[in-house]
Amino acid sequence: METALLVALGLVVGLGIAAFAFFIARPRTAPTDPMADTLADQRIAELGARVQQMGDLLGKAQVQLQTTVNERLDAVTQRLGQSMQTSTQHTVENLQKLNERLAVIDNAQKNLTELTTQVTSLRDVLSNKQARGAFGQGRMESIVQDGLPKSAYEFQHTLKNGKRPDCVVFLPDQRPLVIDAKFPLEAVTALREGKTDDERKLAAQRVRQDVTKHIVDIAEKYLIPGETQDIALMFVPSESVYAELHDGFDDIVQKAYRAQVMLVSPTLLMLAIQVIQQIQKDARMREAADSIRTEVGVMMKDVKLLGERVRKLQQHFNQSSDDVRQVLISVEKIEKRSDRIAQVELGSGEEEEASNVIAAPMFKIEAGNP
Repeated sequence: METALLVALGLVVGLGIAAFAFFIARPRTAPTDPMADTLADQRIAELGARVQQMGDLLGKAQVQLQTTVNERLDAVTQRLGQSMQTSTQHTVENLQKLNERLAVIDNAQKNLTELTTQVTSLRDVLSNKQARGAFGQGRMESIVQDGLPKSAYEFQHTLKNGKRPDCVVFLPDQRPLVIDAKFPLEAVTALREGKTDDERKLAAQRVRQDVTKHIVDIAEKYLIPGETQDIALMFVPSESVYAELHDGFDDIVQKAYRAQVMLVSPTLLMLAIQVIQQIQKDARMREAADSIRTEVGVMMKDVKLLGERVRKLQQHFNQSSDDVRQVLISVEKIEKRSDRIAQVELGSGEEEEASNVIAAPMFKIEAGNP
Protein backbone atom coordinates (compact mmCIF):
# COMPACT_ATOMS: atom_id res chain seq x y z
CA MET A 1 0.00 0.00 0.00
CA GLU A 2 2.80 2.37 0.85
CA THR A 3 4.38 1.70 -2.57
CA ALA A 4 1.07 2.41 -4.41
CA LEU A 5 0.63 5.66 -2.54
CA LEU A 6 4.14 6.72 -3.36
CA VAL A 7 3.58 5.89 -7.07
CA ALA A 8 0.28 7.87 -7.12
CA LEU A 9 1.93 10.78 -5.43
CA GLY A 10 4.71 10.68 -8.02
CA LEU A 11 2.19 10.63 -10.88
CA VAL A 12 0.28 13.60 -9.48
CA VAL A 13 3.45 15.57 -9.03
CA GLY A 14 4.55 14.63 -12.55
CA LEU A 15 1.21 15.68 -14.09
CA GLY A 16 1.31 18.98 -12.28
CA ILE A 17 4.81 19.65 -13.50
CA ALA A 18 3.83 18.66 -17.06
CA ALA A 19 0.77 20.94 -17.00
CA PHE A 20 2.80 23.79 -15.72
CA ALA A 21 5.39 23.23 -18.41
CA PHE A 22 2.67 22.99 -21.09
CA PHE A 23 1.16 26.36 -20.17
CA ILE A 24 4.50 27.99 -20.09
CA ALA A 25 5.57 26.52 -23.35
CA ARG A 26 2.30 26.90 -25.34
CA PRO A 27 2.31 29.70 -27.98
CA ARG A 28 0.44 32.87 -27.28
CA THR A 29 -2.60 33.52 -29.51
CA ALA A 30 -3.36 36.89 -30.86
CA PRO A 31 -5.22 39.08 -28.50
CA THR A 32 -7.79 39.84 -31.18
CA ASP A 33 -9.09 36.18 -31.25
CA PRO A 34 -11.75 35.96 -28.54
CA MET A 35 -12.67 32.37 -29.31
CA ALA A 36 -9.16 31.24 -28.78
CA ASP A 37 -9.01 33.04 -25.48
CA THR A 38 -12.27 31.51 -24.40
CA LEU A 39 -11.08 28.06 -25.38
CA ALA A 40 -7.82 28.63 -23.60
CA ASP A 41 -9.64 29.79 -20.52
CA GLN A 42 -11.81 26.69 -20.57
CA ARG A 43 -8.73 24.48 -20.89
CA ILE A 44 -7.07 26.40 -18.13
CA ALA A 45 -10.15 25.98 -15.95
CA GLU A 46 -10.33 22.27 -16.73
CA LEU A 47 -6.64 21.91 -16.06
CA GLY A 48 -7.04 23.84 -12.79
CA ALA A 49 -9.92 21.57 -11.80
CA ARG A 50 -7.83 18.52 -12.58
CA VAL A 51 -4.91 19.98 -10.75
CA GLN A 52 -7.24 20.76 -7.81
CA GLN A 53 -8.59 17.22 -7.96
CA MET A 54 -5.07 15.84 -8.11
CA GLY A 55 -4.13 18.09 -5.21
CA ASP A 56 -7.04 16.70 -3.19
CA LEU A 57 -6.03 13.17 -4.07
CA LEU A 58 -2.46 14.06 -3.23
CA GLY A 59 -3.57 15.50 0.14
CA LYS A 60 -5.64 12.41 0.93
CA ALA A 61 -2.76 10.19 -0.14
CA GLN A 62 -0.38 12.23 1.98
CA VAL A 63 -2.69 12.02 4.99
CA GLN A 64 -3.11 8.26 4.52
CA LEU A 65 0.62 7.87 4.03
CA GLN A 66 1.32 9.87 7.15
CA THR A 67 -1.21 7.80 9.12
CA THR A 68 0.29 4.56 7.86
CA VAL A 69 3.82 5.76 8.56
CA ASN A 70 2.79 6.87 12.07
CA GLU A 71 1.17 3.48 12.75
CA ARG A 72 4.23 1.67 11.49
CA LEU A 73 6.47 3.94 13.53
CA ASP A 74 4.34 3.33 16.64
CA ALA A 75 4.48 -0.44 16.09
CA VAL A 76 8.21 -0.31 15.49
CA THR A 77 8.67 1.92 18.54
CA GLN A 78 6.60 -0.45 20.71
CA ARG A 79 8.51 -3.48 19.50
CA LEU A 80 11.78 -1.68 19.98
CA GLY A 81 10.73 -0.66 23.51
CA GLN A 82 9.74 -4.22 24.40
CA SER A 83 12.94 -5.53 22.92
CA MET A 84 15.01 -2.96 24.81
CA GLN A 85 13.13 -3.76 28.05
CA THR A 86 13.68 -7.48 27.59
CA SER A 87 17.33 -6.88 26.73
CA THR A 88 17.71 -4.63 29.76
CA GLN A 89 16.15 -7.26 32.04
CA HIS A 90 18.39 -9.97 30.64
CA THR A 91 21.37 -7.68 30.99
CA VAL A 92 20.49 -6.94 34.63
CA GLU A 93 20.07 -10.64 35.38
CA ASN A 94 23.36 -11.47 33.70
CA LEU A 95 25.06 -8.66 35.62
CA GLN A 96 23.63 -10.00 38.90
CA LYS A 97 24.88 -13.49 38.08
CA LEU A 98 28.20 -12.01 37.09
CA ASN A 99 28.39 -10.13 40.38
CA GLU A 100 27.61 -13.34 42.29
CA ARG A 101 30.31 -15.20 40.41
CA LEU A 102 32.72 -12.35 40.98
CA ALA A 103 31.89 -12.48 44.70
CA VAL A 104 32.59 -16.22 44.73
CA ILE A 105 35.82 -15.65 42.86
CA ASP A 106 36.73 -12.88 45.28
CA ASN A 107 36.12 -15.16 48.28
CA ALA A 108 38.12 -17.92 46.64
CA GLN A 109 40.93 -15.47 46.00
CA LYS A 110 40.83 -14.34 49.62
CA ASN A 111 40.92 -17.95 50.80
CA LEU A 112 43.78 -18.64 48.44
CA THR A 113 45.63 -15.60 49.75
CA GLU A 114 45.07 -16.72 53.35
CA LEU A 115 46.17 -20.24 52.47
CA THR A 116 49.28 -18.86 50.78
CA THR A 117 50.02 -16.82 53.89
CA GLN A 118 49.55 -19.87 56.10
CA VAL A 119 51.75 -22.01 53.88
CA THR A 120 54.39 -19.32 53.91
CA SER A 121 54.23 -19.02 57.68
CA LEU A 122 54.33 -22.83 58.00
CA ARG A 123 57.38 -22.92 55.75
CA ASP A 124 59.00 -20.24 57.90
CA VAL A 125 58.17 -22.29 60.99
CA LEU A 126 59.57 -25.49 59.54
CA SER A 127 62.72 -23.75 58.40
CA ASN A 128 63.66 -22.92 61.99
CA LYS A 129 64.72 -25.83 64.18
CA GLN A 130 63.39 -24.38 67.44
CA ALA A 131 60.15 -23.25 65.83
CA ARG A 132 59.78 -26.65 64.19
CA GLY A 133 60.22 -28.34 67.55
CA ALA A 134 57.63 -26.06 69.10
CA PHE A 135 55.28 -26.85 66.21
CA GLY A 136 55.61 -30.61 66.78
CA GLN A 137 55.28 -30.16 70.54
CA GLY A 138 52.14 -28.05 70.16
CA ARG A 139 50.51 -30.49 67.78
CA MET A 140 51.27 -33.43 70.06
CA GLU A 141 49.95 -31.56 73.11
CA SER A 142 46.69 -30.67 71.35
CA ILE A 143 46.10 -34.33 70.42
CA VAL A 144 46.78 -35.52 73.98
CA GLN A 145 44.68 -32.78 75.59
CA ASP A 146 41.73 -33.50 73.32
CA GLY A 147 41.73 -37.23 74.08
CA LEU A 148 42.61 -37.60 77.77
CA PRO A 149 41.65 -36.00 81.10
CA LYS A 150 44.22 -33.82 82.83
CA SER A 151 44.94 -36.41 85.49
CA ALA A 152 45.97 -39.00 82.87
CA TYR A 153 49.00 -37.17 81.42
CA GLU A 154 51.71 -34.65 82.24
CA PHE A 155 53.98 -32.52 80.08
CA GLN A 156 57.68 -32.19 80.94
CA HIS A 157 57.41 -34.88 83.63
CA THR A 158 60.67 -35.47 85.53
CA LEU A 159 61.85 -39.07 85.68
CA LYS A 160 64.07 -40.58 88.35
CA ASN A 161 67.12 -40.19 86.13
CA GLY A 162 66.43 -36.44 85.82
CA LYS A 163 65.28 -36.58 82.22
CA ARG A 164 62.15 -34.67 81.20
CA PRO A 165 60.30 -36.12 78.20
CA ASP A 166 57.87 -34.00 76.23
CA CYS A 167 54.86 -35.92 77.53
CA VAL A 168 54.03 -38.94 79.64
CA VAL A 169 50.68 -40.74 79.81
CA PHE A 170 49.87 -42.58 83.03
CA LEU A 171 48.50 -46.10 82.48
CA PRO A 172 46.55 -48.13 85.08
CA ASP A 173 49.74 -49.72 86.46
CA GLN A 174 50.99 -46.16 87.14
CA ARG A 175 53.98 -46.62 84.84
CA PRO A 176 54.08 -43.68 82.40
CA LEU A 177 54.18 -44.07 78.64
CA VAL A 178 56.74 -41.64 77.20
CA ILE A 179 55.98 -39.57 74.05
CA ASP A 180 58.81 -37.66 72.36
CA ALA A 181 57.97 -34.87 69.86
CA LYS A 182 61.47 -33.71 68.81
CA PHE A 183 61.68 -35.44 65.42
CA PRO A 184 64.70 -34.37 63.27
CA LEU A 185 63.21 -32.88 60.09
CA GLU A 186 66.31 -31.15 58.70
CA ALA A 187 67.50 -34.22 56.83
CA VAL A 188 64.03 -34.92 55.44
CA THR A 189 63.80 -31.31 54.22
CA ALA A 190 67.22 -31.62 52.58
CA LEU A 191 66.12 -34.87 50.93
CA ARG A 192 63.06 -33.19 49.46
CA GLU A 193 65.02 -30.19 48.26
CA GLY A 194 67.77 -32.27 46.66
CA LYS A 195 68.03 -31.62 42.92
CA THR A 196 70.64 -34.15 41.91
CA ASP A 197 71.09 -37.82 42.70
CA ASP A 198 74.20 -37.11 44.78
CA GLU A 199 72.39 -34.53 46.90
CA ARG A 200 69.48 -36.86 47.50
CA LYS A 201 71.85 -39.72 48.34
CA LEU A 202 73.70 -37.62 50.91
CA ALA A 203 70.40 -36.40 52.33
CA ALA A 204 69.09 -39.99 52.65
CA GLN A 205 72.26 -40.97 54.49
CA ARG A 206 71.77 -38.03 56.82
CA VAL A 207 68.15 -39.06 57.43
CA ARG A 208 69.31 -42.52 58.51
CA GLN A 209 71.96 -41.09 60.82
CA ASP A 210 69.77 -38.45 62.47
CA VAL A 211 66.71 -40.65 62.98
CA THR A 212 68.77 -43.59 64.23
CA LYS A 213 70.55 -41.33 66.73
CA HIS A 214 67.23 -39.96 67.94
CA ILE A 215 65.85 -43.49 68.37
CA VAL A 216 68.88 -44.47 70.46
CA ASP A 217 68.56 -41.32 72.59
CA ILE A 218 64.90 -42.05 73.33
CA ALA A 219 65.64 -45.67 74.26
CA GLU A 220 68.50 -44.68 76.56
CA LYS A 221 66.81 -41.73 78.26
CA TYR A 222 63.19 -42.73 78.59
CA LEU A 223 63.02 -46.54 78.75
CA ILE A 224 63.66 -47.17 82.44
CA PRO A 225 62.84 -50.71 83.68
CA GLY A 226 60.30 -50.69 86.48
CA GLU A 227 59.54 -46.97 86.12
CA THR A 228 58.31 -46.44 82.56
CA GLN A 229 56.54 -48.62 80.06
CA ASP A 230 58.54 -51.03 77.93
CA ILE A 231 57.95 -48.96 74.79
CA ALA A 232 58.12 -45.25 73.94
CA LEU A 233 56.44 -43.25 71.18
CA MET A 234 58.35 -41.01 68.77
CA PHE A 235 55.91 -38.48 67.33
CA VAL A 236 56.34 -37.57 63.65
CA PRO A 237 54.37 -34.31 63.15
CA SER A 238 53.69 -34.91 59.44
CA GLU A 239 51.74 -37.68 57.74
CA SER A 240 53.79 -37.30 54.55
CA VAL A 241 57.11 -37.61 56.43
CA TYR A 242 55.79 -40.69 58.24
CA ALA A 243 54.72 -42.27 54.95
CA GLU A 244 58.06 -41.37 53.36
CA LEU A 245 59.96 -43.06 56.20
CA HIS A 246 57.91 -46.24 55.83
CA ASP A 247 58.26 -46.25 52.06
CA GLY A 248 61.92 -45.39 51.66
CA PHE A 249 63.55 -46.13 55.03
CA ASP A 250 62.18 -49.47 56.20
CA ASP A 251 65.51 -50.26 57.89
CA ILE A 252 65.04 -47.29 60.23
CA VAL A 253 61.54 -48.44 61.12
CA GLN A 254 62.83 -51.92 61.92
CA LYS A 255 65.58 -50.47 64.11
CA ALA A 256 62.97 -48.46 65.99
CA TYR A 257 60.86 -51.59 66.57
CA ARG A 258 63.85 -53.50 67.89
CA ALA A 259 64.69 -50.59 70.20
CA GLN A 260 61.07 -50.55 71.55
CA VAL A 261 60.51 -47.09 70.05
CA MET A 262 57.36 -46.76 67.95
CA LEU A 263 57.07 -44.11 65.24
CA VAL A 264 53.59 -42.58 65.24
CA SER A 265 52.02 -40.03 62.92
CA PRO A 266 49.31 -37.61 64.14
CA THR A 267 46.62 -40.07 63.08
CA LEU A 268 48.28 -43.02 64.82
CA LEU A 269 48.83 -40.93 67.93
CA MET A 270 45.11 -40.13 67.99
CA LEU A 271 44.38 -43.85 67.69
CA ALA A 272 46.84 -44.66 70.49
CA ILE A 273 45.25 -42.02 72.73
CA GLN A 274 41.82 -43.55 72.09
CA VAL A 275 43.13 -47.00 73.00
CA ILE A 276 44.72 -45.61 76.19
CA GLN A 277 41.45 -43.91 77.06
CA GLN A 278 39.59 -47.22 76.69
CA ILE A 279 42.23 -49.00 78.82
CA GLN A 280 41.80 -46.42 81.58
CA LYS A 281 38.03 -46.78 81.36
CA ASP A 282 38.31 -50.56 81.70
CA ALA A 283 40.62 -50.11 84.70
CA ARG A 284 38.10 -47.82 86.38
CA MET A 285 35.38 -50.39 85.72
CA ARG A 286 37.52 -53.12 87.26
CA GLU A 287 38.15 -50.95 90.30
CA ALA A 288 34.42 -50.33 90.58
CA ALA A 289 33.78 -54.07 90.24
CA ASP A 290 36.28 -54.79 93.05
CA SER A 291 34.53 -52.25 95.26
CA ILE A 292 31.17 -53.80 94.48
CA ARG A 293 32.54 -57.26 95.21
CA THR A 294 33.89 -56.04 98.57
CA GLU A 295 30.59 -54.43 99.50
CA VAL A 296 28.70 -57.60 98.52
CA GLY A 297 31.03 -59.65 100.75
CA VAL A 298 30.37 -57.36 103.72
CA MET A 299 26.64 -57.52 103.02
CA MET A 300 26.75 -61.35 102.96
CA LYS A 301 28.43 -61.34 106.37
CA ASP A 302 25.66 -59.10 107.71
CA VAL A 303 23.02 -61.42 106.24
CA LYS A 304 24.70 -64.44 107.87
CA LEU A 305 24.80 -62.68 111.24
CA LEU A 306 21.12 -61.77 110.84
CA GLY A 307 20.26 -65.42 110.14
CA GLU A 308 22.06 -66.54 113.31
CA ARG A 309 20.18 -63.99 115.36
CA VAL A 310 16.85 -65.06 113.87
CA ARG A 311 17.59 -68.70 114.68
CA LYS A 312 18.43 -67.77 118.29
CA LEU A 313 15.19 -65.83 118.51
CA GLN A 314 13.34 -68.87 117.16
CA GLN A 315 14.91 -71.02 119.89
CA HIS A 316 13.68 -68.56 122.51
CA PHE A 317 10.18 -68.69 121.03
CA ASN A 318 10.28 -72.51 121.02
CA GLN A 319 11.38 -72.57 124.67
CA SER A 320 8.63 -70.16 125.65
CA SER A 321 6.05 -72.30 123.85
CA ASP A 322 7.21 -75.42 125.71
CA ASP A 323 7.00 -73.61 129.06
CA VAL A 324 3.46 -72.46 128.26
CA ARG A 325 2.51 -76.02 127.32
CA GLN A 326 3.83 -77.36 130.65
CA VAL A 327 1.89 -74.69 132.54
CA LEU A 328 -1.31 -75.67 130.71
CA ILE A 329 -0.77 -79.35 131.65
CA SER A 330 -0.45 -78.40 135.34
CA VAL A 331 -3.58 -76.31 135.14
CA GLU A 332 -5.53 -79.17 133.58
CA LYS A 333 -4.43 -81.52 136.42
CA ILE A 334 -5.50 -79.02 139.05
CA GLU A 335 -8.90 -78.63 137.39
CA LYS A 336 -9.45 -82.37 137.32
CA ARG A 337 -8.62 -82.68 141.02
CA SER A 338 -10.94 -79.87 141.95
CA ASP A 339 -13.76 -81.59 140.06
CA ARG A 340 -13.22 -84.86 141.94
CA ILE A 341 -13.23 -83.03 145.26
CA ALA A 342 -16.51 -81.33 144.42
CA GLN A 343 -18.13 -84.70 143.58
CA VAL A 344 -17.20 -86.43 146.91
CA GLU A 345 -20.39 -87.06 149.28
CA LEU A 346 -19.60 -86.36 152.96
CA GLY A 347 -21.29 -88.17 156.02
CA SER A 348 -24.00 -86.62 158.42
CA GLY A 349 -21.61 -85.48 161.07
CA GLU A 350 -19.42 -84.40 158.46
CA GLU A 351 -22.34 -82.67 156.72
CA GLU A 352 -23.06 -80.62 159.87
CA GLU A 353 -19.50 -79.72 160.22
CA ALA A 354 -19.46 -78.98 156.56
CA SER A 355 -22.59 -76.80 156.97
CA ASN A 356 -20.75 -74.79 159.54
CA VAL A 357 -17.87 -74.41 157.27
CA ILE A 358 -18.05 -71.63 154.71
CA ALA A 359 -17.32 -73.09 151.33
CA ALA A 360 -14.35 -71.55 149.67
CA PRO A 361 -15.00 -70.21 146.19
CA MET A 362 -13.70 -72.31 143.38
CA PHE A 363 -11.79 -70.64 140.58
CA LYS A 364 -11.11 -72.30 137.30
CA ILE A 365 -7.64 -71.59 136.17
CA GLU A 366 -7.44 -71.35 132.44
CA ALA A 367 -4.51 -70.85 130.26
CA GLY A 368 -3.69 -67.19 129.94
CA ASN A 369 -5.16 -66.20 133.40
CA PRO A 370 -2.71 -65.36 136.14
